[in-house]
Amino acid sequence: MMMKCRICPRKCNAIRDKSGNNGGVCKAGILPRVARAGLHTFEEPYISGKNGSGTVFFSGCSLGCVYCQNEIISHKNFGKDVSVQRLADIFKELTDSGAHNINLVTPTHFSYAIKQALDIYRPPMPIIYNTSGYELPEIIRSLENYVDVYLFDLKYLNGDLALKYSGAPDYPEYATAAILEAYRQKSECKFENGLIKSGVVIRHLLLPSATVDAISVFDFVHKNTPNAYFSIMSQYVPMGNAVSMPPISRRVTEREYNKVLEHIIHSGFKNCYFQEISSADTCYIPIFDLSGV
Repeated sequence: MMMKCRICPRKCNAIRDKSGNNGGVCKAGILPRVARAGLHTFEEPYISGKNGSGTVFFSGCSLGCVYCQNEIISHKNFGKDVSVQRLADIFKELTDSGAHNINLVTPTHFSYAIKQALDIYRPPMPIIYNTSGYELPEIIRSLENYVDVYLFDLKYLNGDLALKYSGAPDYPEYATAAILEAYRQKSECKFENGLIKSGVVIRHLLLPSATVDAISVFDFVHKNTPNAYFSIMSQYVPMGNAVSMPPISRRVTEREYNKVLEHIIHSGFKNCYFQEISSADTCYIPIFDLSGV
């Protein structure tokens, strides 16, 4: 079993097979690699609910941000290879544990295996596609009958920032196109008993000295996806290579955060969640120990 990979915008043509990955940015082999699967309570309230979100953390990443808080799995590829059948079994186990949804974190490079697993077992709850945003629109289109909630990061609209921090100057182009495709599919957010059942949610992690870009990101969401939900996150903590890369070697200041919040509030946009600045703490980073794998 082997594939020549062109799943993400990098289209790097990496050879992926059971032995690993030859030349790909994501470092992924052909089998899905999982670092943790379990109930997760640190998402937005309408995702975590009372019981928690049934979260599957995939290893590897096609983006590779220098500040990633999950560096051990995104950069170092920690995890365990599982079969498609085992992935389907994990979905079933999360369902039986009382999860409110199945939350697929960094799923892009395993999207084909996720569809195969969902063909084996389709959980009776929403499927959440939790992505960095660095997606090909055609991949998002192929997920239309599988995904209920698209949970997108929109990290940058400034290509210079995308290049500097993620090595992807074309990130804004692909992320916005992919979001618009997801919004075409799920243009209304639907809730039941306070939990999201369908729709598009767009997150933005505020970075130090990047308030202008954060405001541009929000303005894009407000204009182009008015029925989506927007979540502005203040949880940035310098990690990995970012600790020696000013200005992202520090945390976001209250002044920076308040500047973005004031812009959002004055816009009149209602579908918005604000993360408290006290969330910038490493205690919220999951422990990746192969639990549930």
